[in-house]
Amino acid sequence: MRMRKIAVINQKGGVGKTTTAVNLSSALAEAGKRVCVIDLDPQAHASLHLGMSVVDHQTNIYDVLCGDAMIADARRWVSPNLAVVPANLDLAAAELELAGEVGREVILRDKMEVDDEPFDYVILDCPPSLGVLTLNALTSVDEVFLPLQPHFLALHGLSKLLRTIEIVAKRLNPGLRLSGVVLCMYESSTRLAAEVTRDVEDFLRMQSAGSTVWAGARFFETRIRRNIRLAEAPSFGQSIIDYAPTSNGAEDYRQLAQEFLELGETMHRHEIAAERMAAGAL
Repeated sequence: MRMRKIAVINQKGGVGKTTTAVNLSSALAEAGKRVCVIDLDPQAHASLHLGMSVVDHQTNIYDVLCGDAMIADARRWVSPNLAVVPANLDLAAAELELAGEVGREVILRDKMEVDDEPFDYVILDCPPSLGVLTLNALTSVDEVFLPLQPHFLALHGLSKLLRTIEIVAKRLNPGLRLSGVVLCMYESSTRLAAEVTRDVEDFLRMQSAGSTVWAGARFFETRIRRNIRLAEAPSFGQSIIDYAPTSNGAEDYRQLAQEFLELGETMHRHEIAAERMAAGAL
């Protein structure tokens, strides 16, 4: 099965984006998959969450995007199956530094293409904005994964985000698609959670009729429950899998990882079938 490259994105902060990028990666690594997290958020929360310092002078993603460093130069190993390409505070200047750079939106893609470390998953934690850093992510990956909070504004801006994905797919990355949506900070006892769940399902169903970019998107059955352990884990520089392995948060992300693996197997079968059909047509 080929490597899956996934951008975790939401232009609204505080919805569980980084929590999902880190803990899904950790759960996949625990399941035996080789995973690399690339931190593209200048706040460097994914790096901190995985125990990386953001004030040291070691090579990081800023040096990859704005300098001559390669991804391998910046990559650090958290465990035998989990690596991270960390960010630091310098990344906040990258948007301005890259503004006049020719081909600025494909710098990361070009660096990723020549990185030969064999991973099953490369997961990019994007900043909560749609600038140059996020554009680099969208041109570098095959899939977009969207965490949502069951809030009355959950769908606000979602259509704009989907339109951005569609534009990037049309102009820069024809293979790009929305592959999954997951609800975070979920409280099953609230009426709002049920209403938002229904609204998201209806929205994706209606949108899928008009575009192939999100036609196959899965609304994951796993709900990431609101859990105090998830909030505590980053301050200890650990994923929830390491910090509180028996907590509800760890259980939820393990379950999400299983859905992710099943989705990957399904996609792989579809790719094989499409390749056979194409070969038969020649």
